[in-house]
Amino acid sequence: MMGKGSTRRKYTANFKATVAIEAIRERKTLSELSEQYEVPPVLISKWKKELLESKAEVFQPNLKKSKSEGTLKRLHAIISRLKVENEFLKKNLKKVKL
Repeated sequence: MMGKGSTRRKYTANFKATVAIEAIRERKTLSELSEQYEVPPVLISKWKKELLESKAEVFQPNLKKSKSEGTLKRLHAIISRLKVENEFLKKNLKKVKL
């Protein structure tokens, strides 16, 4: 449990990948890696599992591209809706002020 005023450490994706790869190599035990990288063994196991589960995505660039394209389309739809709402509110605010 973290004490008062403590904040969670944030790890970069590169750092997580490095530690996970070291865990996959199994040259050191989890406790050795934990000590070396100052990360709890549970996190190292989690990162290792995540890396192994997503390994195929590295070689499927279209999968990543299609996910980002879908996200981009959703964001454009939201922006368009917000623009319409904004114009509606501006128009009606002018009427109320009169």
